Amino acid sequence: MTQPMAPVPVLSTGAGAAARAERSAALDGWLAKVYAEAGGGADGFALVAVGGLGRRECAPRSDLDLVLLHSGGAAAESAAGELGTHIWYQIWDAKFALDHSTRSPEQALTLAREDLKVAMGLLDARLVAGDSGLLDRLHQNAVAQWRREARQLLPVLRRLTQDRWKAHGELAFLLEGDVKESRGGLRDFGVLRGIGFAGVADGPRPAVRGAHRTLLDVRDTLHAVRGRRVDRLLAQDRDEVAELLDLGDRDEVLRRIAEAARTIAYASDDAWRAVERWAAPSTRGHTERRPLARDVVEQHGEVVLARTAVTPRPEPTLPLRVAAAAARAELPIAHATLEWLGGFAAPMPQPWPAPARDALFTLLGSGPSMIEVWEACDRYGLVVNWLPEWARVRSLPQHNPVHLFTVDRHLVETARQAARLSRDVDRPDLLVLCGLLHDVGKGLPGDHSIVGAPIAAGIATRLGLSPAEVEQIQKVVRLHLLLPDTATRRDLSDPQTIATVAEAVGDASTLALLHALARADAAATGPAAWSDWKGRLIADLVRHVERALDTGVVEPPPSPAAALPVPARLPDVHLEADSVSVTARDRRGLLAAVAGCLSLHRLDVVTADTVTLDGVARMVCAVQPRYGGEPDRDAVVSDLRRAVTGDLPVAERLAARERSARRSTAAPPRVVWQPASAATDATVLELRATDTPGLLFRVASALEDVGADVRSTRISTLGGDVVDAFYLAGTWEADARARVEAAVVQAATPS
Repeated sequence: MTQPMAPVPVLSTGAGAAARAERSAALDGWLAKVYAEAGGGADGFALVAVGGLGRRECAPRSDLDLVLLHSGGAAAESAAGELGTHIWYQIWDAKFALDHSTRSPEQALTLAREDLKVAMGLLDARLVAGDSGLLDRLHQNAVAQWRREARQLLPVLRRLTQDRWKAHGELAFLLEGDVKESRGGLRDFGVLRGIGFAGVADGPRPAVRGAHRTLLDVRDTLHAVRGRRVDRLLAQDRDEVAELLDLGDRDEVLRRIAEAARTIAYASDDAWRAVERWAAPSTRGHTERRPLARDVVEQHGEVVLARTAVTPRPEPTLPLRVAAAAARAELPIAHATLEWLGGFAAPMPQPWPAPARDALFTLLGSGPSMIEVWEACDRYGLVVNWLPEWARVRSLPQHNPVHLFTVDRHLVETARQAARLSRDVDRPDLLVLCGLLHDVGKGLPGDHSIVGAPIAAGIATRLGLSPAEVEQIQKVVRLHLLLPDTATRRDLSDPQTIATVAEAVGDASTLALLHALARADAAATGPAAWSDWKGRLIADLVRHVERALDTGVVEPPPSPAAALPVPARLPDVHLEADSVSVTARDRRGLLAAVAGCLSLHRLDVVTADTVTLDGVARMVCAVQPRYGGEPDRDAVVSDLRRAVTGDLPVAERLAARERSARRSTAAPPRVVWQPASAATDATVLELRATDTPGLLFRVASALEDVGADVRSTRISTLGGDVVDAFYLAGTWEADARARVEAAVVQAATPS
């Protein structure tokens, strides 16, 4: 008579420790029955869980990692193979993903010497059913072997960990990160436990264990939302994940993940430093303390407090002085020191005393080492003690993929980049502070530059800066986007452009601060936020504004197109490294034809200047390859000649390409009309839309169809979005604007 199979458990899809414990218990009970029904007993064999089930961390769709242990010898191995076959097939029949093996303890230990994954898995091995003595013997020997061979295993583990980080990125700063494999993810928590088992560093602290639970909860909800095993949080899943975790919104999901990942990443760095100290013979038993600053010394390659500084009532400036000394010495602060400072540091008096202010500027100006020190201080609550406003921007996500970092990390990175430009300004201290505060208004309603300016002024006042310095900080924060926005969205050959910027800036010192901050901000944003052409545009703008501030005379450069000679034979086309010049008989649709032809060759138009005189159109376009690399120059020139004469079917070719392109689900395009004062003898129309191949061609065609004379264009691309400015000759009344706006929106809307 056939014995009935154990009923397959229905696992909870909930998130949280209780749900994971419930799933683990249900699986334990079912697997024990499967083991018994297959003929397993209490002697000589043991069904052992490793991985997530071994740690009782099962997500709804987790794999089952199981080892069937046997006592060893040919007879036991043969019997274990037969027993395992019955067990594994029943698990497969129940539709569980399974990673299984059958080994004796000796075989498992031998393999652990060769396979790091096996070695770490044995550290978490847990009995499900069978002979407990068999597992006890294996586990004790596995831990002893791990500790005994840690000097050889840990360097290998570190290399593998670093390779994984390189492949999967840093979870805290990814919009769609892998909560398991990325730096700061679940895998790193397992590495921390492995280092702890080796006896080299302390096991994970409470804050790290809390961060680990947060990521486990996220993974639980991901499995429930997607109905399968998945570890990467996609943008489309954030709303459902937020609802299942009872969080306010999708941004809060990203913030929780970022905070958890940063906590684990910091703990990882601290643990690997402990491994380095343990592995270096020169540091064992070495207790020399080297003075770094008042109350601060170095010991074992870390910054610690001098003994005289540990008092019942530490000086409020002490944490900042420790941080400044650590950054200047390019050393980490010992976690015990950070814990003590976080627990005993007094609130900073207001206004700040000069030593605290000086320490802050020293810290911000210390270069790359400042990042690690700031992050460490933030993990222990010191930064919020200095700047209460920091709590609002900490781990605040930035949704444009151009940004590499969260808002708070971007601010610190900008201060670091600003320190490199300190010789370009007369107040480097104000420059690095503006770098730290320029985006402090993000996350609040309204324009973050305008909203953030008074917040920055309040912080500067609290730091003890003079009223004039506070006013300077507020002005720079409010105007920090003026130069890049103007350079990429306005016609720099228009005198009104230069006059407007000069009036807003007011003085050369502010202009220098804004120029340096623009470069630092772009460098801290990411490589896609800067290019040679953008740098040249901003530098040209600064040069002409500087002259206007000095002389009071606005002398913008002539239009590049106006400087083109008119050859005897038309059309005339020249392609340089980053520009295209075209001289041709004027005709309707010329700008669209040139833009469309360049798009066919995957060249993005950055700026376009056009001048028409006596029936001859002269056009200069700044271009850059959409995907990098060099275009086929001869093919581009040949096709441009055909395009300007109307012999190249630009519209048909672009339409065919766009039909095969991925459809966009982004927000609809929007048109903004700039004030009349924005240009001389022209009206500026701004299009804000999703970037797509052929966008400029379609919009330029639409403008020409409604009779608009496009004098020049400025194309500003940030990630997947564009802000395209079109200078339309003349003035445009409301009815005409409505007609133009409708045509542009229709052209910019993907079909």
